[in-house]
Amino acid sequence: MRGLDKVLMEQTHQIGDYQVLSVLGQGASSTIYAVMDPRDNHVYAVKRVVRHAPSDQRFIDQALNEHEVAEKIDHPAVRKSFKIIRRRKLVKLTELLVLMELVDGMTLEIARPQSIEETVVIFHTVAQGLDAMHKVGYVHCDIKPNNILIGGDNGVKIIDLGQACKIDTIKERIQGTPDYIAPEQVLRLKITPQTDVFNFGATMYWTLTSKHVPTLIPKKGEKILRPEEREIDEPRQINPDVPPALNALIMACIEIEPRDRPKSMEDVKNRLEVVYHQIESKKNGETGANKRLA
Repeated sequence: MRGLDKVLMEQTHQIGDYQVLSVLGQGASSTIYAVMDPRDNHVYAVKRVVRHAPSDQRFIDQALNEHEVAEKIDHPAVRKSFKIIRRRKLVKLTELLVLMELVDGMTLEIARPQSIEETVVIFHTVAQGLDAMHKVGYVHCDIKPNNILIGGDNGVKIIDLGQACKIDTIKERIQGTPDYIAPEQVLRLKITPQTDVFNFGATMYWTLTSKHVPTLIPKKGEKILRPEEREIDEPRQINPDVPPALNALIMACIEIEPRDRPKSMEDVKNRLEVVYHQIESKKNGETGANKRLA
């Protein structure tokens, strides 16, 4: 994603009442723009979803869901959504605009942390944002490196709440990203905060090892695994710099059974704080233990 200073120079056209400054990204049936409201010169992001065919309705539904869930969460680590604009031809909804907070940064997939300490700080913030979601009754359901933005004055942001759902929902179809998906998502069981714990743990695993956790959705050419067949190297086996307490936390997060994972994101957050203080103490001596995470 480009810096705001460059974005502001790339004026193009209008979407509704907003002046388009730049294209930030494109998906299957959506485009995200940086826009400016000429009434107050404030800069936002707009997700534009177009319904070309009946099959595109699911993209409309996800965008609506993202807005409805984001509206209920007030936490700096979760991208805010401000407004929905519907466009119709006759009575049919053909286009949807979602006005959102513009985050000046790059995804975790691109902006990889440079140290274990930085990794812990980033994931501590993500855990705080997910904990806030859970406390208002929702699960994100698709935490992965591409849905965590890093950098700029915005800090760390969780994005893309399109698959989010209420706690204990049983979804009609399998939803999630194969390399990070929890077993209960594949088996279409109840979605709980422990689902986010698994996705979160699988994302930490990839961040620290550059390898994916084996999930119940196989990669191309691989067989479908039963849960008991899953074999996984611990993070420390791949990256010896991973502290034992962080290694143990990640392995706990990616347990097959939800009941065997940490009970809440608050628990995960607290364990990350312990890891952080251990790193600081080792690096700086006992005085480092007094440094606190935000």
